Amino acid sequence: MKRAEIVIIGGGVVGASVAFHLVERGAKDVLILERETEQGRGSTGAATGGIRAQFETDINIKMSLYSMDFFREWDFDCEYEPKGYLFFATKNEGLDYLKRNVEKQLRLGVKDVEIVDADEIGRIVPGMNCDDIVGGSFGRHDGFINPLMVMRGFTECAVRGGARLKFGVDVFGLRVEGGRLTGVETSEGLIECEAAVICTGARAAELASGAGVDLPVVPQRRQIVWARTCEELQADLPMVIDIGTGFHFRPARDFRVENSSQEGTTPSAKRRRPSFVRRGVFDILFAYPDPDEPSSVRTDFEDSFVDKVYERARGRAKFLFEAECVRDRCRAGLYENTPDHHAILGGCEVGGLYFANGFSGHGVMHSPATGRALADIILYGESGVLDVSCLSIERFQKGELLHETAFI
Repeated sequence: MKRAEIVIIGGGVVGASVAFHLVERGAKDVLILERETEQGRGSTGAATGGIRAQFETDINIKMSLYSMDFFREWDFDCEYEPKGYLFFATKNEGLDYLKRNVEKQLRLGVKDVEIVDADEIGRIVPGMNCDDIVGGSFGRHDGFINPLMVMRGFTECAVRGGARLKFGVDVFGLRVEGGRLTGVETSEGLIECEAAVICTGARAAELASGAGVDLPVVPQRRQIVWARTCEELQADLPMVIDIGTGFHFRPARDFRVENSSQEGTTPSAKRRRPSFVRRGVFDILFAYPDPDEPSSVRTDFEDSFVDKVYERARGRAKFLFEAECVRDRCRAGLYENTPDHHAILGGCEVGGLYFANGFSGHGVMHSPATGRALADIILYGESGVLDVSCLSIERFQKGELLHETAFI
């Protein structure tokens, strides 16, 4: 009979982080099951790689602070670039919201975040139309990371520490006896285990239902346009977000190409940045959360979305609207949304069954905090360093939902 002490279902960045932190804390028998033939084919590979501490809720801010410290101090180079996040508002209500958020962020320990006026926004992003902007917030330590390198770093460190990784193994069921998980049903047969963590993103709810657990995670397609500008972009262009509509843009990077070009490099030390990072940047990503997008598991990109995004870019920046769409690099991925747009972390009524799901687009940036919290909960019964009890699945039954407006 096949067996493992702890099974991680899903080998994306979240599953890899959970495995890494379990092994780091002494777990000896950790098995990661990935249904694809390689990692990064799901939401991790489609992620844009943003990281920020500019959130509304305490828990999101704290998870960001923990994760950003981790990325800065980690021996493995995940290509963290603190180019900043700029939120702007075109209505006073939006600016008041950002002011309240910044006040809380500063109180919780976020550094170098401030309220900026329209003139300063124009200096941060030359060429952007600021005529209708009443102000915004700018976090200088926010920025970008490489999602695939983060995943790779967690995976290689976990495997080096004794974790096992199996590809091409699909988990389609959970075996529960006497209210406790005893194994996972896979395409290669039953694997007995004492604990399992569901890290399957958009597929999580279906898998959890097999154990009688109602996991409120709904998949939704997110599309993003890749375009090429006529003139070189400024070297320090941040992520720019309209807090009112969610329209946003940032410099583009093709993480899949970059990651494949670095196969065989050593993960144990900070690596020298490759030459493509130093070349002039003309490519840009821009998108917005389409309110008409239904719940689905579609990951195809629709040409009609290009027109929708360009219409929002028209009055915001000439360099955006005049950029040429690079159709073969436009892409779509899946968000895994919960009713309050916050993650579900921790256990449930089924003993030994744990969740790391529902990140609503924040899975990569919060992966270090998520892995640490889940490892502590599994091994010690609670997360001491980072209290994530407000993210338990029980909050939905108790009506204790959280509120976050600043999600894209």
